[in-house]
Amino acid sequence: MISMIVGEVANFAAYAFAPALLVTPLGALSIIFSAILAHFILKERLHIFGVLGCALCMVGSTTIVLHAPHERVIHSVKEVWQLATEPGFLIYMCIVVVVVCILIFYCAPRYGTTYLVIYVGICSLTGSITVMSVKAVSIAMKLTLEGNNQFIYFQTWFFTIIVIGCCLLQINYLNKALDTFNTAVVSPIYYVMFTSFTIFASIIMFKEWDTQDASQIATETAFNNGD
Repeated sequence: MISMIVGEVANFAAYAFAPALLVTPLGALSIIFSAILAHFILKERLHIFGVLGCALCMVGSTTIVLHAPHERVIHSVKEVWQLATEPGFLIYMCIVVVVVCILIFYCAPRYGTTYLVIYVGICSLTGSITVMSVKAVSIAMKLTLEGNNQFIYFQTWFFTIIVIGCCLLQINYLNKALDTFNTAVVSPIYYVMFTSFTIFASIIMFKEWDTQDASQIATETAFNNGD
């Protein structure tokens, strides 16, 4: 538990210095190692397709990292708020909220114990919003430590509340997924879905593809879809 807390704190700090498109694939690799350790320690059998899936995830993450865009320079949490309230990201958030509500209130009670994608889908969709809020809070903390206090703005506290709420929701449904299904199956599927939705949300909010050429975008898209 202590090592997990240390790792998450370090992961949190990384969002202040690098784009989510770079941090998320690297941070989520812990899920792949969880699947491998579950095979050896918990004796949950990892089939050949599971091994192949983990390998493809690692290759895809490496490729995405190699073609990651440069970090966008942000001078205030108000800039993040402006990006988060643009029409494109607001539409994405509305879609996520509607889909998550349908999964929680309709699908989960009926099919949650049968279909893994329901619990994992809730975690992954919510996670994409969590990461965007985490990046905002981490930037606010970074700027505050540099002498530019960002906690005087309500936007910082709003993002903080979103982070806490989304994290609690994710933990709840991820535990349900791990309780119901094989860890070696949950981990890779969660990794792929979480990374995909986070990259998609980051592209919409921070417009990280604006600074890249067509070949870089095509490579990232191809390997992410390959995962």
